[in-house]
Amino acid sequence: MNRSEMAIKSKIQNPKSKMRQGYLPVALAGLVLCLTSCMVGPNYKRPSAPIPPAFKEAPPQSWEGATWNQAQPSDGTAKGKWWEIYKDPELDALEEQVNISNQNVLLAAAQFEEARDAVRVARSELFPSLSTSPSYSNSRTSATLYNVSEGNLTSGARNQFELPFDASYAIDLWGSIRREYRGLQETAQASYATLANAQLTYQGDLAEDYYELRGTDGDIDLLNSTVKLYQDYLKLTQEQMKQGVASGATVAQAVTQLDTAKAQLIGYGVARAQYEHAIAVLTGKPPSELSIPHGAITLTPPPVPVGVPSQLLERRPDIATAERDMAAANEQIGIAEAAYYPTLTLSAAAGYETGSLGKLFNASSGFWSLGPQLAETLVDFGKRRWTVKEEEAAYDADVANYRQTVLTAFQNVEDNLAALRILEDEAKAEDVAVKAAQRSLDLERYQYISGIVDYLGVITAQETLLADQVTAIGILTNRMTASVLLIEYLGGGWNTSNLPSTKSLTHG
Repeated sequence: MNRSEMAIKSKIQNPKSKMRQGYLPVALAGLVLCLTSCMVGPNYKRPSAPIPPAFKEAPPQSWEGATWNQAQPSDGTAKGKWWEIYKDPELDALEEQVNISNQNVLLAAAQFEEARDAVRVARSELFPSLSTSPSYSNSRTSATLYNVSEGNLTSGARNQFELPFDASYAIDLWGSIRREYRGLQETAQASYATLANAQLTYQGDLAEDYYELRGTDGDIDLLNSTVKLYQDYLKLTQEQMKQGVASGATVAQAVTQLDTAKAQLIGYGVARAQYEHAIAVLTGKPPSELSIPHGAITLTPPPVPVGVPSQLLERRPDIATAERDMAAANEQIGIAEAAYYPTLTLSAAAGYETGSLGKLFNASSGFWSLGPQLAETLVDFGKRRWTVKEEEAAYDADVANYRQTVLTAFQNVEDNLAALRILEDEAKAEDVAVKAAQRSLDLERYQYISGIVDYLGVITAQETLLADQVTAIGILTNRMTASVLLIEYLGGGWNTSNLPSTKSLTHG
C-alpha cells in the first residue's frame, strides 16, 4: 500500500478527519468575511460650511405678523407646488406642465435613471459571476500531411462536444468594490438632486416669465387708457381751434402725443409675444400651440416663510448635489488607496467534454479546476501615489464648490429679501408720486380749459403721470419676480429627506 492509499484509508477510517473536512468551507467563508470587512481610505464626514446665525436682510414690513396659511399653500408646498401661494389658476395649469413636458427636466430625469442603473450594475460586482460557452465541433485530420502509418496521428473525422462553466469572484479585500458601489449610490443621489433643481429652476423661470408677461399686460392696459385719454384731449383741442381759442400748433402737439402713445402701445406687443413664447417652450410646446389670455397683475407678493439660515442647507437641491458629489469624491480616494494592496480572485471551471453526445453527462466526461489568483503591482513609478493625490485634489475641489454653493445660496436669499423690502418702500413712494402727478394733470387741464396756461403744461403733466404709472407697474412686476426668486432660492418646499435611499436606488 503506497502513501496515497494509506492517506485515503486513514481519512475514511478517521471520522474526525471527515468532520474537519466539513469545517473547511465554513472556515474559508469566515476568512473571506473577515477579509472583506476591511476598507482602506478616509471615512466621509460632511465638511463645515459658513452658516450665519441669522439673515442680514429683514423681510418687508407688510409681512410682519403675517402667518403662513396652514391650509393653503402648505399642503401644496409640501408636494413642491409652491406656485399655489399666488392663487392663480392660469399659473397653476402652466406650472403643472413643466415636470411632464419640459425637455430639460426630462433630460435630467433620464440622467438620474442612468445613474440609478449604474448603481445596480456596480452592485453585481459584489457577487461571483458564472458563465458558460457550450460548443460543438467536427474535425478531420489530413492523412497525407502526417505519417499516419507510423502511428503518430490518427486520421479521420471526430466530434467534440463541450459544456463548460466558469465562475470568478473578486474578493473585496480592501473595500474598493464596495466604495465604487457606494460612490455610485451617492452620485445617483446627486443626480436626483440635480433633477429636483432642474424642476425648481424651470418652474421658477416660468413664473418669472409669467409675471413679466402680466406686467406687460398692465403696461398695455395703461397705454390703452392713455391713448383713449389722449384722443379725448385731441378732440378738446380741435373744438377749441374751431372756436378760435387754440392754435393749429396746439392741435399738432395733441396729435403727436397721441401717435407717440400708440407707437408705445404697439411696442409692448413684442415683449408680450416673447414672454408667451418662452412660457410655451418651458411647458414643452412650440409657441404656436400656446396662447395666454390677457390680464394684469392683481396682487402683491404674499408672505413667504423664510426660516433660519441653517435650514437652507437642507432645502436647496443644488446644495444637496454639491454635498453628494463630495461624498462620491471621498470614495474615489479610498479606491485609489486600495490600489496599493494586492487583489485576490477566486476562479473555478467545470463542465463536460466528450466526443459522443450520448456520453456528455457521464462522470468520466467531467472536468474541473479551482484556484485563487493573487495580483500585486510591484513597480509603477509613482502612479498609485499620484492617483491618490489626484483624487484628494478632486475632493478638495468639490469641498470648495460645496462651500461656494452654500455662500451663493445665502446671497440669493439675501438679495431677494432686500429686493422685496426695498421695492415695497419704493412702491409706496411711487404711489404717492402717481397721485401727485394725477393732481398736477387735473390742475393743468383745468387751467388750460380756463385759458390760463397753454397746452404745453398739459402735455408735460400727462407725460409725467404716464412715466410714474409705468414705473409703478414695473415696480409691482419686480416685486412679483423677486417673490418667485425668493421661494425658488429657499428650495420651493424641497428637502434633503426627498433624496432616494440607497435601498431604493438598488431595488426600487
